Amino acid sequence: MASVRFMVTPTKIDDIPGLSDTSPDLSSRSSSRVRFSSRESVPETTRSEGASDFSRATSSLATEAAEPATDKTTNPRTDAAEDVSQTSVTGEQYQLLDPGHKKDPHNAYLNNINYEDGDEFFDKNLALFEEEMDTRPKVSSLLNRMANYTNLMQGAREHEEAENVPPGKKKAIKSPQMGTFMGVYLPCLQNIFGVILFLRLTWVVGTAGVLQAFAIVLICCCCTLLTAISMSAIATNGVVPAGGSYFMISRALGPEFGGAVGLCFYLGTTFAAAMYILGAIEIFLMYIAPEAAIFHSEDPLKEPAAMLNNMRVYGSAFLVIMVLVVFVGVRYVNKFASLFLACVIVSILAIYAGAIKSSFAPPDFPVCMLGNRSLSRHHINDCAKTVERDNITQHTVLWEFFCNATKHHNASCDDYFQHNNVTVIQGIPGLASGIITENLWSSYLVKGEIIEKPSLHSADVWGSLNQQYVLSDITTSFTLLVGIFFPSVTGIMAGSNRSGDLKDAQKSIPIGTILAILTTSFVYLSNVVLFGACVEGVVLRDKFGDTVKGNLVVGTLSWPSPWVIVIGSFFSTCGAGLQSLTGAPRLLQAIAKDNIIPFLRVFGHGKANGEPTWALLLTAGIAELGILIASLDMVAPILSMFFLMCYLFVNLACALQTLLRSPNWRPRFRYYHWALSFMGMSICVALMFISSWYYAIVAMVIAGMIYKYIEYHGAEKEWGDGIRGLSLSAARFALLRLEAGPPHTKNWRPQLLVLLKLDEDQHVKHPRLLTFASQLKAGKGLTIVGSVMVGNFLECYSDALAAEQTIKHLMEAERVKGFCQIVVAAKVREGISHLIQSCGLGGMKHNTVVMGWPNAWRQSEDARAWKTFIGTVRVTTAAHLALLVAKNVSFFPSNTDPFPEGSIDVWWIVHDGGMLMLLPFLLKQHKVWRKCRIRIFTVAQLEDNSIQMKKDLATFLYHLRIEAEVEVVEMHDSDISAYTYERTLMMEQRCQMLRQMRLSKTERDREAQLVKDRNSMLRLTSIGSDDDEETETYQEKVHMTWTKDKYMASRGHKPKTLENFQDLLNMRPDQSNVRRMHTAVKLNEVIVNKSHDAKLVLLNMPGPPRNPDGDENYMEFLEVLTEGLERVLLVRGGGSEVITIYS
Repeated sequence: MASVRFMVTPTKIDDIPGLSDTSPDLSSRSSSRVRFSSRESVPETTRSEGASDFSRATSSLATEAAEPATDKTTNPRTDAAEDVSQTSVTGEQYQLLDPGHKKDPHNAYLNNINYEDGDEFFDKNLALFEEEMDTRPKVSSLLNRMANYTNLMQGAREHEEAENVPPGKKKAIKSPQMGTFMGVYLPCLQNIFGVILFLRLTWVVGTAGVLQAFAIVLICCCCTLLTAISMSAIATNGVVPAGGSYFMISRALGPEFGGAVGLCFYLGTTFAAAMYILGAIEIFLMYIAPEAAIFHSEDPLKEPAAMLNNMRVYGSAFLVIMVLVVFVGVRYVNKFASLFLACVIVSILAIYAGAIKSSFAPPDFPVCMLGNRSLSRHHINDCAKTVERDNITQHTVLWEFFCNATKHHNASCDDYFQHNNVTVIQGIPGLASGIITENLWSSYLVKGEIIEKPSLHSADVWGSLNQQYVLSDITTSFTLLVGIFFPSVTGIMAGSNRSGDLKDAQKSIPIGTILAILTTSFVYLSNVVLFGACVEGVVLRDKFGDTVKGNLVVGTLSWPSPWVIVIGSFFSTCGAGLQSLTGAPRLLQAIAKDNIIPFLRVFGHGKANGEPTWALLLTAGIAELGILIASLDMVAPILSMFFLMCYLFVNLACALQTLLRSPNWRPRFRYYHWALSFMGMSICVALMFISSWYYAIVAMVIAGMIYKYIEYHGAEKEWGDGIRGLSLSAARFALLRLEAGPPHTKNWRPQLLVLLKLDEDQHVKHPRLLTFASQLKAGKGLTIVGSVMVGNFLECYSDALAAEQTIKHLMEAERVKGFCQIVVAAKVREGISHLIQSCGLGGMKHNTVVMGWPNAWRQSEDARAWKTFIGTVRVTTAAHLALLVAKNVSFFPSNTDPFPEGSIDVWWIVHDGGMLMLLPFLLKQHKVWRKCRIRIFTVAQLEDNSIQMKKDLATFLYHLRIEAEVEVVEMHDSDISAYTYERTLMMEQRCQMLRQMRLSKTERDREAQLVKDRNSMLRLTSIGSDDDEETETYQEKVHMTWTKDKYMASRGHKPKTLENFQDLLNMRPDQSNVRRMHTAVKLNEVIVNKSHDAKLVLLNMPGPPRNPDGDENYMEFLEVLTEGLERVLLVRGGGSEVITIYS
């Protein structure tokens, strides 16, 4: 056998600047190393005084910029441990490693980097990925952008700041600091507590009774609680910008539902402003300044109509004032928000204080009764027919109201007045009176009916209707009371609307919202019981407090004074109206900016600072319509319809997302279930039709019209025939909708094309590849299993059908739901290209290719084995598809062999769309990998702050809702070892051998042994050198001799081949190959060190060289990168984002 003799001239380490043998971590691979020291290990003299080509070559690797000088110097070392003999390398070899040399036009990696040009992507540790740094950024860069990301659209706070900032100056963006209590809990309390609590809850309790009123409040609170649970799941499934329910529904159910429900929510918020204004006017005219009324009526039946006119006039004036306040600046609204909230809290505390005090010292509010009928005390001071004054019996004002003469005892009086006595009862008997037993049951009234106390005796005569009786102003029913009360539990979206101000929105929104709902529910339910236990029934049913001299009914119970409730409720109602007029225009602006409803586009614009001026004007116009209705009891059900419609679709969105189990559905809030969402939906629908069935129909028609308007261009009306026709029509409609464009990042899921290889008997060679694909079924995507048969289609058609059946049986066994496709082609590469190009239908096309690694590519006699692999990689990259390459696929687990423990290790080198983050999450959904924990490693370079990178990575994963351990691995050492140099040389020599000599298998093995012998001789010579031997310093050479006679005897007399083979032995490794091999070696060392016991290792797959001449080198790089690992999944993204932090 031919042999090669290597003559090595040893030299001292002092004579070779930058060369040392300090690579103990590589000692297992080679006993000698060539190491180009880092910038820390090179003295300043070396940097500044190196003049020869040799010095420039080494210092260019050791420093970023070497300064020219005139004298050649050495690098003196005093440490005896480092003063060892080293392998000497010729100056020509060092020049090959000189990064300053010109690019080789024939180099396989066309993006070869010139180090002297100061290329910003120069990084030996990532040299494998350097061609893709422009499209696939480093992980450190991505994390830095994500950590400093401000995610939310402009809201009220930003508008306020914009108004205060002088032109040309901009405030620095402050990170949100609000916590759960101030950012969510208190705003929700302020928005939920409102006018209904103070003006209508006592009336609801008196009319429906304690039991039914308790049921009404409980149903409404359960509706909002279930909706809050669904909202919490949606809000914590990513970052939710301002827009509240509109944003959540539109992103969860699409623009059609989002636009329809968003407008309903906008109309509800606008009518809420009208309701609050009407409530404020009612408090003002009824309890603060009754003399301010403009319209009056002597007829008691016409008095309500006069009051409605007063409400219209004063309501319009109030609306104008509030609109001006909002237009001038929302800063005034924000500044007084705390004051308004304080008014609410003080008023509620006054109610509880008054209820406690009534148990031992009830307030004195006498109620005048004629028989069992209640009388108004507006003009009656003496509750009697006659009084004794100076021993003279005189008629009272009450007698004058019921009799037509004032001076004669036998005057004509009303029959009921004559036959019944006048009595006085306490309006607030107190908590210990036991009045709750009378107030348990309902007392629904018809409009104009007299409010009576059934327990009092009354003569069986009717009499005439007198203006002093307290009458019911509307016909009441259980359904009406539900519609009137429901607006008092709305406002649960206040927290999600303020997510931009929250320090941790995903934690604060669920906790704050649910706690606020529980708090308000307790207040409402306890007040129902307290009102029924403390207040007389006729007073509870007296909506406007006529029986207690025009006092606010809830105010009569409060302590220390009724004015606490009156003033507090007035200011809180005004504040709620201002908040509605502030929020509604911004909601409309958000809808308009989405451009899903063209005719609303004008409302997306406003003042220079973004203030929605046009939207505010439209909101004021719609609110004016509500004010013209003038009745709080008629506006409230309209409000209920719009809010219930909104809550209905929030629950629907959560239920659908939960049942569909989309890969993007990973809420951080865990306490939700689709059954709870459906229960919330059912309650919303029931409440809509209970409160007002015709309002419910109108609201649904409005929402449906908006939905169809948005969907107009994509409407599909053909249903087909029968059940199958319906299925086909639905599938066709869905495919046509998907055809519109690529899916949104949230909807991205792995649509797999699994490439299987068949043997001569048409059996699958690697069935575990299909098993692995089945373990990704949590992605809920399409799976296509494809294979290629070599031959002619006309001749192989039956074989293709048989192979297809074989694969389908295997798919059934592995429980893979998908399709199978066999392609017959003349070449395997052509067939795979056809599969990648043509599989799928319309929008249901694969976006990910799964294939196995060609394990025996080195030993294969046919180069097509690895060329087919690289060709597939290139075709996949050209088609912008993701690629998953499973190495050692036979070691992958079966579906019946779950891992009891272990880890899935992700090595995130460059960011290429997030596939590396999504795949382990999907695998963990399968029982095989469920007990494995996820560990994510990323690489920090010299210029990176590894501590900050770790924090940013943890924050990024937190927003992705993925639980994983994170670790940043530092790779600061960029020195190229001798092992890397030798292995690169062996790789290039082998490739050149096969190219030039075209050897048979026997000859190929022999020549590969020659390269191995050369490497062994080099190591032996290095080991056998004397450490203390002094040698003369001259140009270092490695003498490689070859026995010509032996070569000619083995190959015959071929002079040209001899010259080529001599060139082969004298060849020098290409610098770009050395760098890439260095990256592969260093990364492999780190990966094996950290992940040697991992159940699965996922890492970025570098792209193939642009020049096909480097294909075999590329295979070698990947082999080195992954050697020593049991199960490896190489992942190459398709160039688009597949995972997002957003909802």
